[in-house]
Amino acid sequence: MDTPKEYLSKEKHSELVAELDFLTHTRRKEIAEALEAAKALGDLSENAEYHSAREAQAALEERISMLEEILRTAIVVGTHSKKDTVDIGSIVTVKRNGEKQVFTLVGSEETNVLEGKISNRAPLGEALMGKKKGDVCKYKTPAGMAECTILDVA
Repeated sequence: MDTPKEYLSKEKHSELVAELDFLTHTRRKEIAEALEAAKALGDLSENAEYHSAREAQAALEERISMLEEILRTAIVVGTHSKKDTVDIGSIVTVKRNGEKQVFTLVGSEETNVLEGKISNRAPLGEALMGKKKGDVCKYKTPAGMAECTILDVA
């Protein structure tokens, strides 16, 4: 099965690289030191500090693995260049439920509904991809099928 492509802005890519660097060089060392200190307390079977440090280590390694995979498969995108077709980085104005709404289409790592950033993997994002001004997009929501009309693509 193909791994879906992850689209990242240059800023988000840099942010994830910095996070990975921090986790692998600083946080890993901190957790290793916490594990050693907890081991020194004795009986590991009833050692809450040890078990807590092990859980933190497992969560850390999972996040590191996830970041490495995202960065390995990421496609870094700049500003949107094709102004007439919706793509990653497009600012799309739509009419939905009688309201005019503006969204920026981003990769899933940058989704932030409060800022109007929707993922290309979200139902609405998938429906918008490749469309042009004037197109009607239909997409599935938990409440059933919905549609919107694209008013502008920037």
